[in-house]
Amino acid sequence: MAGFNYSNLVTDIRNYTEVDSNVLTAALINRFIEDAEFKILRDVPLDAYKKQSTGNLVTGQNTINVPAKTLFVTGVQVYDSTSAATGANRWLEKKDETYLQEYVPSTESAKRAQPKYYAMFGGATGTTDTTSGRLFLAPAPDSTYVFKIHYNAFPNSLVTDTSGTYVSQYFPNGLLYACLVEAYGFLKGPMDMLTLYEQKYKQEVQKFAAEQLGRRKRDDYTDGTVRIQVPSPTP
Repeated sequence: MAGFNYSNLVTDIRNYTEVDSNVLTAALINRFIEDAEFKILRDVPLDAYKKQSTGNLVTGQNTINVPAKTLFVTGVQVYDSTSAATGANRWLEKKDETYLQEYVPSTESAKRAQPKYYAMFGGATGTTDTTSGRLFLAPAPDSTYVFKIHYNAFPNSLVTDTSGTYVSQYFPNGLLYACLVEAYGFLKGPMDMLTLYEQKYKQEVQKFAAEQLGRRKRDDYTDGTVRIQVPSPTP
């Protein structure tokens, strides 16, 4: 199956359900697509959404804004440098905010040092860093160290990036089946078709997850070639 752009997917949803635009309006299909994308996003962690962001800490300030659209943070580095993300650095240990409050309850000058721990609180709900969630650091920095945040970002939808997204290009069958589940749920049947596409989605998402969490996390040099047991024919 070739990848989808927005127009192709809308056409296929209407063709598969045999329902025209008088019932499945653009607004309804947009919701189906977005709900399907949410489902896939929660079912499979995708490398395509891994991002990095750098900046400078503020002396004495024990919080930093995470990048906009951050789903979750996977790691934080703090460099000895104050000008570039190069050279010696420390990977911060993730702890609960309460642990950090006990570790260094104050941001006063005598308590400042290069941060060692971080905790995430709040949610990245905005389109700019200033309206996002935050990372709580301990101890508060004693200099304007460069930091690098590794995170997974919330992707743009096919509804807005109509020429194509990672999911629509590399997991088009799963996206279609997830959309059809939403469509048949809205149409309230036929139930056998709803069940069919739920099963098809589950089958495809298992394969896609195996690719994302399996082959994309290994290489033949260090892990060896993947070997699949093929049963011998019965004599």
